[in-house]
Amino acid sequence: MLEQILTMSFLTAFLTAAVRMAAPLIYAGLGEVFLERAGILNIGLEGVMLGGAFFSFAGAYYGGGLLPGLLAGMAGGLLVSAIHGFLCIHLKQNQSVSGIALNMFMLGLTSFLYKLMSTGQAYQQIGTFGTFKIPVLGSIPLIGNAFFNQDILTYAAYGLIALTVVFYKKTSAGLAFTAVGEHPRAADAAGIPVYRYQWAAIAVNGVLGGIGGASLVLVQLGKFTENMISGRGYIALAAVILGRYTPLGMFGAALLFGGASALQIRLQALGIAIPNQALAMLPYMITLLALLGSIGKRSEPESLAVPYIRGSR
Repeated sequence: MLEQILTMSFLTAFLTAAVRMAAPLIYAGLGEVFLERAGILNIGLEGVMLGGAFFSFAGAYYGGGLLPGLLAGMAGGLLVSAIHGFLCIHLKQNQSVSGIALNMFMLGLTSFLYKLMSTGQAYQQIGTFGTFKIPVLGSIPLIGNAFFNQDILTYAAYGLIALTVVFYKKTSAGLAFTAVGEHPRAADAAGIPVYRYQWAAIAVNGVLGGIGGASLVLVQLGKFTENMISGRGYIALAAVILGRYTPLGMFGAALLFGGASALQIRLQALGIAIPNQALAMLPYMITLLALLGSIGKRSEPESLAVPYIRGSR
């Protein structure tokens, strides 16, 4: 088995699949980084991605193209995240309960809408974004094909990670987002509009989470299935925690979890004598082990998941 794995062809295919599997997690995780650094926890990321997946499929199917599908997916994710924002920012409700409720609501809603959409119709399939290799970079041994022979959404994710790093380190708005998540009362006293920044973070969380769900439909599968997110929203949350709430840390953790999913698929393709159920558990086992390894390394924003009430003590 080891001889089959330690080959250039296997490793190249594995890394390519790992990046492909990580792309939805990167988008969803980056949106969650924005939101959590503004002090709001969204456990409903699964629902945000599911909304993005369904509405991207509906948009592409009825709109006749991938761009309408992508825009619809972004709008779907934004709508779900906005519901969470209304409950948590405006009504000051428990953020964990709101997120869990959104996950269950979106699972039922998308399943119902998809049944209405597919009633009396044959199997529904749409086109997907193709891949294209970047000259020179795509020819680098091992990593070239993995990172630089991808689709447009994956390349856009690289750029967003770089822009987010610069945003938090070099801009006053990035510092303001961080201040809102750490000490909202002090930020408010300094003239930073806390609620406005939190709503902006809700919008970013929804749009990026929607793209994360849409990428499953518009890049990988070309179709929608019920509950197709299958825990990826929770894994994206784990990537944010493991990445210590930083864009680059989250990116590395998303690649780790994407690699776990890719390894499961590649091992099954090789016919390794391990039960399929054990291989299917591999991504989630690695997620749990990674989180266990981060115990004691507290790095979350000081006011995370604590509703801010202006004027309270």
